[in-house]
Amino acid sequence: MLEIRPSCEHCNKALPPDSLDARICSYECTFCATCVEDVLTNVCPNCGGGFMPRPIRPSRNWKGDNYLGKDPASTAIKHRPVNQAAHLAFAEPIRHIPPHQR
Repeated sequence: MLEIRPSCEHCNKALPPDSLDARICSYECTFCATCVEDVLTNVCPNCGGGFMPRPIRPSRNWKGDNYLGKDPASTAIKHRPVNQAAHLAFAEPIRHIPPHQR
């Protein structure tokens, strides 16, 4: 189950559970869309994968207790600003490879 982390790991921007701006990789590293596009060039600094919009967990109990009230979003902040020079060196050789081919 997704943690639904509360903020961007790079800039610490708030990303509440219903944020349309949240992006995650397959390991759920969480960044805002601006950082993914302008800083990370769609290369996760932790695994090298790409990013997708984070799904939004329903806020209401529509069916089977599958909602935020039963499974709340994480409140643990993971603020790990990316060293942009190191990330550029890491990402440059792979950023032009589509994420599904990395």
